[in-house]
Amino acid sequence: MTLERNRRKSRVGKVISNGMDKTAVVVIDRLVKHAQYKRYVRRRKKYAVHDQENQCQVGDKVRFMETRPLSKSKRWRLVEIIEKAK
Repeated sequence: MTLERNRRKSRVGKVISNGMDKTAVVVIDRLVKHAQYKRYVRRRKKYAVHDQENQCQVGDKVRFMETRPLSKSKRWRLVEIIEKAK
């Protein structure tokens, strides 16, 4: 059991929405080189993250980890707020 918990995926991203109750939308931006044109293209992925205490604010940098399905779209939960928004 503990080995399985230690292998859970963890991500760091930026909060872009916190309008829902106990849920924040976190985005991860990355640059990927285009296969044909060799230019860098910005790719983004959005995650619905469970925020039990509603402590996330828009612009916060957060760490979140994989968990059991909590709803139709939530499979991640908040671990910590790394940096508060200015």
